[in-house]
Amino acid sequence: MDPRHRSQRQDRVSREDTGLDLATADQARTNRGLAVMVVRAHRWLALLESGRYASIRGLALDAGVDNSYLARMLRLTLLAPDLTEAILSGTEPDGLSLEKLYRLPMEWEEQRRALGRDPVGTEVSPG
Repeated sequence: MDPRHRSQRQDRVSREDTGLDLATADQARTNRGLAVMVVRAHRWLALLESGRYASIRGLALDAGVDNSYLARMLRLTLLAPDLTEAILSGTEPDGLSLEKLYRLPMEWEEQRRALGRDPVGTEVSPG
């Protein structure tokens, strides 16, 4: 596949507005990659929910990514809102990675506990 063609397909999918502000994330970003992934996941979910794409497979094909990758990325839309905001503002816990985010439980309180954050989302000291 011609890389330019794939890039054009990704651009067509990525122009949808999700309400998440990546420009704000850029200001304080030490781990911009996480912010990009969270915004992309929310964008893809919005496209699916809007009915523009009937399936993950169709969206993945148009985005130029594998079905399983897109499905994994959609898990990022299940993050607690305060964790999403922390990632976008650059205040996420040190050492947070995409792999750690994929392994978080679905329940928001359990996510916070796993990342050492109290119920309102501020970091707590271990022990």
